[in-house]
Amino acid sequence: MDIIEADEDYSDAVLAGQRWEGRSFVRCDFTEADLRGLVTSGCSFTECRFDRADLGGSAHTATAFRSCRFDRAVLASASFRSCTLLGSTFVDCGLRPISLEETDLTLVGLSRALLRKASLRGLRLREANLEGADLRDADLRDADLTGARLRECRFEGADLRGARLGADGLVAGDLRGARVDPGTAVAYAAAHGLRVD
Repeated sequence: MDIIEADEDYSDAVLAGQRWEGRSFVRCDFTEADLRGLVTSGCSFTECRFDRADLGGSAHTATAFRSCRFDRAVLASASFRSCTLLGSTFVDCGLRPISLEETDLTLVGLSRALLRKASLRGLRLREANLEGADLRDADLRDADLTGARLRECRFEGADLRGARLGADGLVAGDLRGARVDPGTAVAYAAAHGLRVD
């Protein structure tokens, strides 16, 4: 049986290079914790705080971060594989470079995030808040952006072929300079009042 740790204070803890498997944390505080090189597998973090924590070079497989807060956290060179970040919020975080593979970003808050050249191919970003995010040259092929908030996003050079965009995203998002498939081009034109015959 997995041990659930609730309301624990790990702020300022030095946990670099540790390996965690099957651990569960609920409402735990990892503020300013040193989590560099941390490796997790099958863990879960629910409503935890990672404010100013250093997760640089950490690797996470089949780990869930649900409704967690990352405020000015360092995630450079961190990797997430088959993870979920459902409902988590990232504020002024160092995200470059970050590796996200088969990871669910539904309802994630990435407002004004710097994700230039990020590989987000095939990821679920349903109802994510990407307002003002820098997605220039990002790979968003086959990504699910249904319901995502895309106002003031920068998409120059981004590859959106095969991506799913909701009606609001087609209206609010400025896709100038992005690479899209013909279906998205027609839907975008129609959303902006053009008649496509």
